[in-house]
Amino acid sequence: MKNRRLPKPRSGGTIVIVAHRGNMASCPENTLAAFSRAMAEGADLIETDLHVTADGVFVCLHDAKVDRTTDGSGCIVDLTYAETQRLRVNGQWPGCEGEGIPSLEDVCKILESGVHLALELKSARFQDERVCRRLADALHRFGVQRRTLVIASHKKYLRAFRSVDAEIPIGQISCSPIPGQGAELLGPVWPVLFLNPWYVRQAHARGQTVCPLDPRPNGRLWLYRKLGCDAVLTDDPASTIRALNKSEARSSRR
Repeated sequence: MKNRRLPKPRSGGTIVIVAHRGNMASCPENTLAAFSRAMAEGADLIETDLHVTADGVFVCLHDAKVDRTTDGSGCIVDLTYAETQRLRVNGQWPGCEGEGIPSLEDVCKILESGVHLALELKSARFQDERVCRRLADALHRFGVQRRTLVIASHKKYLRAFRSVDAEIPIGQISCSPIPGQGAELLGPVWPVLFLNPWYVRQAHARGQTVCPLDPRPNGRLWLYRKLGCDAVLTDDPASTIRALNKSEARSSRR
């Protein structure tokens, strides 16, 4: 398929498994523990969210504030990298004691061979081409540029990134029932595929890959397989891999 930049499924199946913020079922989201657990369970691609600290370091965090997920408070854009490293995740997570906010560099260092990375740009600072240039340079410096997708729901962020790097593929998160143009990967919210059952076929005709935005996909794997989705997002990679393998095994016996 033209522009296909997804890894080959390690599970031996036909659909790429994308770990949503790592393994959110067993670990605190967007932590090194969550990413490591997801890779150990067989995830093909690690999805994480990207913000920028006050001193320009790229860190993995979903919210603009640290309040929900850590023992700190305030906006990530107002905190220095050193200040973020003093924070620890909220809640009781056996085996994950002491987890904090990882930097992009931290994640790239533990990224296993063959596993890809999807970075969702969350900060308005990614409208600035200079910030996007620093991100692209960092991905090249860390040696993961050929295994990385840059995704966003804001087209301005994607345009800014594409203007500084035409090689690293981009992905568009969308609620539109019509596949958008200009991105190699499309991430429609999953109800869109009921509204437009031809969505995947239309995207494939343009050489685009499709991964529905559905962090709990197990009950709809039959649909995603039937429509020909290239990847599925999941909070719990192990359970989704098991469910997918069972579904594909049943199909092979028919």
